[in-house]
Amino acid sequence: MFIERIAIEGFRNFGMLEAKFDRGINVISGGNAQGKTNLLEAIFYLSSAKSFRTRGDKDLVGFDCSFARIEADVSAKYRETNIEVRLYKDRRRQIFLNGVRQTSSLELPERLGAVLFCPEDLDIIKDGAAARRRFMDLAICQLRPKYDAALSEYNRLYDHKTRILRDWREKPSLLETLDDFSLRMAKISAELIYYRSSWCERLQKEASEMHSEISGEGEKLRLGYKTVSTVGDPRGLKPSELFPLILRHQEEHRQVELDSGLCLTGAHKDDIEIEINGNPAKSFASQGQIRTAALSLKLAEREINRVDRGETPVLLLDDVLSELDERRQDFVLNRIRGGQVFITCCEDKSATSRMGDKLFYMKSGQISF
Repeated sequence: MFIERIAIEGFRNFGMLEAKFDRGINVISGGNAQGKTNLLEAIFYLSSAKSFRTRGDKDLVGFDCSFARIEADVSAKYRETNIEVRLYKDRRRQIFLNGVRQTSSLELPERLGAVLFCPEDLDIIKDGAAARRRFMDLAICQLRPKYDAALSEYNRLYDHKTRILRDWREKPSLLETLDDFSLRMAKISAELIYYRSSWCERLQKEASEMHSEISGEGEKLRLGYKTVSTVGDPRGLKPSELFPLILRHQEEHRQVELDSGLCLTGAHKDDIEIEINGNPAKSFASQGQIRTAALSLKLAEREINRVDRGETPVLLLDDVLSELDERRQDFVLNRIRGGQVFITCCEDKSATSRMGDKLFYMKSGQISF
C-alpha cells in the first residue's frame, strides 16, 4: 500500500498542504511543533477514521477553521482509491471513496492500512491495562471490520450498564433492564475475547522474534493475554464456548457490581501481560528495554497486518529513532524496508540523509524538499 499524494486543509496547524511521496522511506524533518506529527495523524485518520491523540473529531479542526479536509490518492495491490474525509466542529464527518459518500468508516481500513509507532506507545509497556487494550483495539479494527462494529456496540452497552449501576438506588426501576444489558455484554465480550486471543497469540510469536533481533542481547520477550478469571486460557475457544464462561463470571460478580456501582466483568477488563526475561516489564524494564519492547510490538503488528492483507501497510514512525543507538537505528532502518514508511525526526538534513529515500522539511505547517 502506498500514499502517492496527500492534500490537507484546515487540519490542526495546516492551512493548505499538498505533497507527493516516495514509495520507500520518507523522512519528515523539522523543529518541534511544526506539523510533523500532525501529518502522520492525518495519514492514520485516513486509514481508520480515528485519531491516536484525541477522541473528538472537532479537536482536529484548526482553531480558525470551520472545517478540515484530508484527501489522498492511495495505491494498493488490486486498486487505486481516492480517499477524502471532511471534518466539522458542529456536525458529523463525511467520508468519500472515489467521490462516493460512505455511510460508515468500515471501508477505510480495506483501502489503506497503516501501523503507527509514536512516543506515547511506550505507555503500552509501562502504563495500565487501558493502554494495552487500546493497542489491541486499534490494531484489530484495522484488520477486522466486524470487530470494530462489535467494539462500538460493547462500549455503548458498557456506558448504559455503568449508568444503571450508578443510579439504581435513586431509581430502582433501572434494575429491570440490568440483566438484559449484562447478557448482551457477555455475548459481545465473547466475540471480542475470541478476536483478541487469536491476535495476541500471533503477536507473541512475531514480537518475541523481533525483540530478540533488535536487542541483540539474548533478551526474551513474552506476552500473555489475560481476560476474566472464569475463562482462563481462551486460546482455541469459539465465541459460543466463551459465552457461558463469561456468564458465570457475571453471575458470581452481580452483587459486588450492585454494591460498588461498578461494571466489573467483561472484555473491558482485559490486559496483555508483558515480561522481559521472566520479569514484568511494567515494573522492572529499563527505559531502553521499554522502547525496544514497544518497537517490537509495533513491528510485529505490521508483520501480522502484512500477512493478512497480502501487502505491506504504510508504517508511521513518529520520532522513534532519536532514542536508539546507531546499531539499533541501522537494524530498524533495514528491517522496515519493503513498504512505504514515514519517519519524523528533529535532526538536520545532513544527519537524516542516511535514513530514507526522500527527505522533506516541515516548518509552520508547510512541507518542502
